[in-house]
Amino acid sequence: MPIIVPKDIPAAKILTSENIFVMNDKRASTQDIRPLEIAIINLMPTKIVTETQLMRLLSNSPLQVNITLVSTESYVGKNTPLEHLKRFYKSFSDIKNRKFDGMIVTGAPVEEKNFAEVKYWGELENIFEFARRNVTSTIFICWGAQAALYYYYGIEKHLLDKKLFGVYKHKKLVNYDRLLKGTDDRFYMPHSRHTTVYEEDIKNCKDLVLLASSKEAGAAIIRSKDNKFIFITGHAEYDRDTLENEYKRDLEKGLKIDPPENYYVNDDHGEIKMSWVSTANLIYMNWLNHYVYQLTPYEIDKI
Repeated sequence: MPIIVPKDIPAAKILTSENIFVMNDKRASTQDIRPLEIAIINLMPTKIVTETQLMRLLSNSPLQVNITLVSTESYVGKNTPLEHLKRFYKSFSDIKNRKFDGMIVTGAPVEEKNFAEVKYWGELENIFEFARRNVTSTIFICWGAQAALYYYYGIEKHLLDKKLFGVYKHKKLVNYDRLLKGTDDRFYMPHSRHTTVYEEDIKNCKDLVLLASSKEAGAAIIRSKDNKFIFITGHAEYDRDTLENEYKRDLEKGLKIDPPENYYVNDDHGEIKMSWVSTANLIYMNWLNHYVYQLTPYEIDKI
């Protein structure tokens, strides 16, 4: 939330230069407030786990947030009970004539396929176009980020030699960017993927800003210069045991998988070292405040 100060106080100019949100008393007295409308396009097979993770982060704010859960019509997975989907989820057809202050598009375990080979790619293209026209700001996660970077900017994804799997240190590349306000210069975030986007392609795109990267994980947090799209190639939303559950799942399937890197204390497969939760909370609080609440119109139909 912003701080409210007299318009001409010297601190206002200094704080504004650091991208700290300062609101003068005149604007504060005339500001209208309503619940934010946030859509979650949940592409993950374990929908209940993912929706809970994201709702936990979105709830960590003084803002009122109304959540609409959305699943694809062109493909229905087998890992979430149909009763749950019918009761709590809407289809894109149900929401296509609405407006949203914010939207989150999750990842999906399809990154080794070409985009056009994904069963719901056509529907996802419609959702991406919907986000451009009907949503104030959208976060895209992991494969969702790669898919959106390809759709909007033609940036290709590339297959890694082996799965990127673990918790990695990231360097903040832009001082005072509001999305990373409050994070340390170096912070941790989980990754779990077989593909990547090249940093050089991000830097060569005039419409994008690379906010954070990792020596091991590459381009990690990207923002469009118009503030409309945010791309997170990792999983800041993951719970303490998410990587461990993925590791055990892959072992049970007989897949070749190394233990998650930088995840266990002393790498002994015992105690989990959760080093990313504060960063996750800051990113989503900052997004809700600076990229959704402060930018979206009070009359939602004007989006």
